[in-house]
Amino acid sequence: MAVRNRGFEVVSKYKDEFVFTLEEFNEEFHKDTPVEELPKRVKRLFTMPARGTKKSACYDIYNNTGEAIKLGAGELSGAITTYIKSYMLDDEVLMAYVRSSHGFKFSVRLANSTGIIDCDFYDNPKNEGEIFIKLHNQGDKPLFIGAGEAMGQVMFQKYLLADDDDQTVGGDREGGIGSTSGK
Repeated sequence: MAVRNRGFEVVSKYKDEFVFTLEEFNEEFHKDTPVEELPKRVKRLFTMPARGTKKSACYDIYNNTGEAIKLGAGELSGAITTYIKSYMLDDEVLMAYVRSSHGFKFSVRLANSTGIIDCDFYDNPKNEGEIFIKLHNQGDKPLFIGAGEAMGQVMFQKYLLADDDDQTVGGDREGGIGSTSGK
């Protein structure tokens, strides 16, 4: 078995909602099947995080909600699930950012500026490590992110500890956002 250092998985409660390749979709729902004969909730094609080029530092996170995300000027989105969780080494962190083009062209930011996903967020007991993003359109133009389009980006990074790090205040993570401070 290959060593797993870092990567992405679909959160278990969503696994039955998606197919992961076009071939799987075509196997499950024959191309010639009339639309009215498809099940009410057709599984959506899921796009795992992927780098846009061989030298990209970040992995694009895609809008797998099945619907467009529309943010008017000045609007703050609700929490948008990515349907994924991420595993990594103990001295790594996953940092989430807005897509560069969304920030530059539309003045869109993540509500928490930069998302920090610690390694112990993975498989935590409260939400299994499900990653969400929240967007804030601070510009004067509406933003439209179509279903299946990139909506954010994440980067794995190593981090360093201070010499006197034995003063760590917390124990094991119990939940999601805000759980390390108990608030």
